[in-house]
Order: sequence, then structure tokens, then C-alpha cells
Amino acid sequence: MSTETSGTREVSSACPAGSVGVRDRVRQELVARQLDEQIAARFPVGQRLRVLDVGMGRGVQALRLARAGHSVTGLESDAGLLTAARAALATEPEGIRERVRLIEGDGRDTGVHFLPGSFDVVLCHGVLMYVEEPDPMLAGLARMLAPGGLLSLLVRNADALAMRPGLAGDFGAALTAFDTATYTDHLGTTVRADRLDALRATLAGIAAPLHAWYGVRVFTDGVESDAEPPAEELERILTLEDRAGRTDPYRGVAALLHLCGVRG
Repeated sequence: MSTETSGTREVSSACPAGSVGVRDRVRQELVARQLDEQIAARFPVGQRLRVLDVGMGRGVQALRLARAGHSVTGLESDAGLLTAARAALATEPEGIRERVRLIEGDGRDTGVHFLPGSFDVVLCHGVLMYVEEPDPMLAGLARMLAPGGLLSLLVRNADALAMRPGLAGDFGAALTAFDTATYTDHLGTTVRADRLDALRATLAGIAAPLHAWYGVRVFTDGVESDAEPPAEELERILTLEDRAGRTDPYRGVAALLHLCGVRG
């Protein structure tokens, strides 16, 4: 599956300083922290979880979770991203490589590849914006979860589409954004955004009701620089974004929403 931007999947906390921009670093770091928080709250310490990463891109989160000891399956439809993920996996120690399985396939066809209830955690980050009819796909993802399993979604926030153009001074685009649930990505492609209330209803309907949600990139979505700030400033930014992403009303206007549902 394609991602919100092809680069956002390849960023991790292990990347050398200066190699990634603020927006990508904030996204990856906050999602990792939030996901770890939800996993720690739901599963015993030390349990090796079965994780499915749908639309894994270059495999950043998949590899991070494998390094933490979990068994991870990555599903990716883009051959180029899959090749990059395999190359990244090849650099890992043998013990980590043995915990990862990479499959070429579409996230809408999970039932073709896996049996229901096969996973404890299912990730679907930066994918739904490229799916015209997301509900059937979400139902399929929920079926992959064992009882009590965690579904982690990262989506573009349709209720905040006016924020970025408005803060940039493009007031016409901001006004238009109030009446649409689509936006143009960095490649010039028109893609979807999702509303929290609609996803809440969908998750309840597929027996994986919303358990927790966070905002991601409240203040840094408009930062265009590819340069990473000094470590002290970066930590201040992450602290700010982490707090805002957990606090109303700020999280409601974040560029991205991280939703965590739990399979009943």
C-alpha cells in the first residue's frame, strides 16, 4: 500500500541526526510512543506478540517491533517499498530477521493471506487515505485480530484540513477545506481524509471499538524543512507534540489521528 508520503515510513528513532525532517520525525516518534503505551497496557510484559503491519512501506515500525522481540508480518503491495523493506531487514541480526515475514499483497485482501484471529496487533498506518471504500478493509483487519487484540490506525484528520492552508495564509484553500474530506498530497494526488466520529462508529460496528485516540502533528504539520533541529530542540518539539496530542482541544486539530481499537 502507498503511504501518506513515501518517506514517512522510512524514518525511525535510530536514524542519524540530520537525515530526516521534523514532520517525519514527529510522526514516527509519537506513533511509536503511543503504540508502545497501548501494547504495555493490554499485554503482559515480555509476551511475544503476533503483529501484522498492513501497508508497512519500508518497514520502520515492523522492524522496531521485531527488535522488541515480537513476531512481525509485513504486508505491502508496492514492489519498490517491499524491496526497500527487505534490504533494511537484511542488515538486521539473524535473530531479528527470523522474527519477520514480508509478503507482497494488498491490505484489502488480508483474508486471502491469513486466518481470522491470527494476530494480537494489527497496524494500518498512512494507508486508509488511499482506499476509496475503507469500511470493508477495516472489517477485514478486525477479523485478523484475536480476542482482545489491538488495531492501530493512523489517518489524515478530515476535521482539520483547513488548518494547514489557513496558517500558511492561503485563506481561499482553507475555506474550501471546510466542505471537503479530500486533500492533495505532496505528489499532487487527491486522497481521502477521515473524521473521528465516523471512524468511531465504524470501529464499533466491526467489534473493535475505539479504546484510545491521539493527535499527531498539532504544531509541526506546516514545517517544510528537511533539516532536523539540534537534539535539545527536537526533544522540546517532541515533548510539545506529545502533550498536545493527548490534550483537548489541541488533539482535535492535529493533522493526523492515531486511533486504537480493541477487538471484543
